[in-house]
Amino acid sequence: MSVQAQGRDYRIGEVAELVGLTTRTIRYWEELGLLHGDDSRRKGSHRCYSDTDVSRLRELIRFRDLLGLSLEELVSLTEAEEARAALRDEWAETTTDAERARIIDTAIELVKRQLTLVEARRATLTEFADELGAKLQDLQKRRRQLPKSNPERGSR
Repeated sequence: MSVQAQGRDYRIGEVAELVGLTTRTIRYWEELGLLHGDDSRRKGSHRCYSDTDVSRLRELIRFRDLLGLSLEELVSLTEAEEARAALRDEWAETTTDAERARIIDTAIELVKRQLTLVEARRATLTEFADELGAKLQDLQKRRRQLPKSNPERGSR
């Protein structure tokens, strides 16, 4: 993701405002490799970002929020996705069945890693939903055990 992508260039403050992150968070995510900054930028010059970078940040935020991922998990998920993208490029340049089998086997392992992460989140959410369901049933049972009150008279 470089500034050579089509569209306008944004300064880091503009990007932060567009995606709802702080400039510090964006810089940190760059350090973690979640966002690939402008490699051609001279030290001390302003960071510039493309529409592609903004879209990438929005996607990362969606993953983080939707799945409740830690930064470490977010890095793992995105590294696997980038590796799969590289494999797709390799596939396009490959003609032998043996090489294509290797590419598919590698992609299978990457998807398994991503799926494990997502399934762990789903299990955590299911467990939480089950706990809330049990609490709701308990509260509803307790409410049924109480005498019916007249809302106009109030309880004494």
